[in-house]
Amino acid sequence: MTSEANEAIDRKPPPGPQGPAASAGSDEERLAQLGYTQVLARRMSAFSNYAVSFTIISVLSGCLTLYLFGMNTGGPVLITWGWVGVGLMTLFVGLAMAEICSAYPTSAGLYFWAHRLAPERSAAAWAWFTGWFNVLGQVAVTAGIDFGAASFLGAYLNLQFGFEVTPGRTILLFAAILLLHGLLNTFGVRIVAFLNSVSVWWHVLGVVVIVAALAVVPDHHQSTAFVFTHFVDNTGWGSSLYVVLIGLLMAQYTFTGYDASAHMTEETHDASTAGPKGIVRSIWTSWIAGFVLLLGFTYAIQSYQGALDSPTGAPPAQILLDALGATAGKLLLLVVIGAQLFCGMASVTANSRMIYAFSRDGALPFSRVWHTVSPRTRTPVAAVWLAAAGALVLGLPYLINVTAYAAVTSIAVIGLYIAYVVPTLLRLRKGDAFERGPWHLGRFSRPIGIVAVAWVAVITILFMLPQVSPVTWETFNYAPIAVLVVLGFAGTWWGVSARHWFLRETPRDEP
Repeated sequence: MTSEANEAIDRKPPPGPQGPAASAGSDEERLAQLGYTQVLARRMSAFSNYAVSFTIISVLSGCLTLYLFGMNTGGPVLITWGWVGVGLMTLFVGLAMAEICSAYPTSAGLYFWAHRLAPERSAAAWAWFTGWFNVLGQVAVTAGIDFGAASFLGAYLNLQFGFEVTPGRTILLFAAILLLHGLLNTFGVRIVAFLNSVSVWWHVLGVVVIVAALAVVPDHHQSTAFVFTHFVDNTGWGSSLYVVLIGLLMAQYTFTGYDASAHMTEETHDASTAGPKGIVRSIWTSWIAGFVLLLGFTYAIQSYQGALDSPTGAPPAQILLDALGATAGKLLLLVVIGAQLFCGMASVTANSRMIYAFSRDGALPFSRVWHTVSPRTRTPVAAVWLAAAGALVLGLPYLINVTAYAAVTSIAVIGLYIAYVVPTLLRLRKGDAFERGPWHLGRFSRPIGIVAVAWVAVITILFMLPQVSPVTWETFNYAPIAVLVVLGFAGTWWGVSARHWFLRETPRDEP
């Protein structure tokens, strides 16, 4: 991928004036040209920026926490080929985003891009709704990651100590993990930066060790025909096409959160190139690592039904136990849980930066609180805790809804990808008037952008649909309700008040 990408992507600015994106003498000067003062500490390297997005994508989190969903919704054939196809489409979305990130390297990210790219009369409205979708998606991603970690931690405690896994206990573990990540992002800023870098190697080495063990130790492996062609439908729908389409959620949910590289640009050196590179590299490296990981687990399944019926509630944990034995299986399960905890920590970091930036422009209720920065750590502490609290609220329906986790992941995908693609759509409409940054797509910009917009339109519809039949109060997909509630609140506030002042004058803090 790297050699082809280097050939396909022209990173040299086109001849002639390039606007402020090409002429900035420093990161701080460029930020000032975009209308903001440097407040956050600029400590991150290009690798650290990439590490945040790679950690949030986290194949050891997304692939494995939704592995049960994949086993029921399409089975091995969709787990394998769905990953390949979705990864390719995600790369198109990421490339289109990265080009815009290079032109506008600010923690405001997607909504700021929308404001700069939209027609002047409607720019504020485009920015407003893009920002709200981004906030919804970010909070849902944090919820999905830490809820998944709580589920796997519950599975480990069940295996090691006989801990009974119930919805109530899972929610308590979920809350405890969010509390840990809030504290780390509040008091351990330098530790968080260090752990994000460690996380890259933890994920890479973790995938290598787990897959090697699953390939070498078991006496029995599934056939290649099983891994690449076997179809399973335990959804109750009875329609192969429908199941295949909604089953893409497993892969698409994993490929979320890479906008973190954009949200961290105000804390990154050489942001106009480091930010876009972080987005693209995090996608293609995760694409490769995830494919290897999924093959390793699927080949190593000893009993398909046994994994589905596991008392731990986590089929990957049962696969490790069946294939490797209790001791090795539990040790590698700890590796998975560690990766998920790294992932959740980075997600809270990125989420808080989005909240900080959006409230800096007065777009959240009580914005004056959320964009305060600690004078000691120079980080947005209040935004950290809002991110954690919002994630907890999204996870609470699990107490009454057995498909709540899939719904949360749907909300994450819908919210984030709408926010991801709106700037790309506006960039396509802008055409040659778009002022490129030092990292751009050259002549490939338009076709890549068109593919990205079309793909997001498809998945936005797909992941609103019911996932289990029959649809009851205990099984319905509440993603459309969450999206409509947020959209309704944002739309009402816009119509009543925000349209008069958002990104036009001094921000106001109340709806």
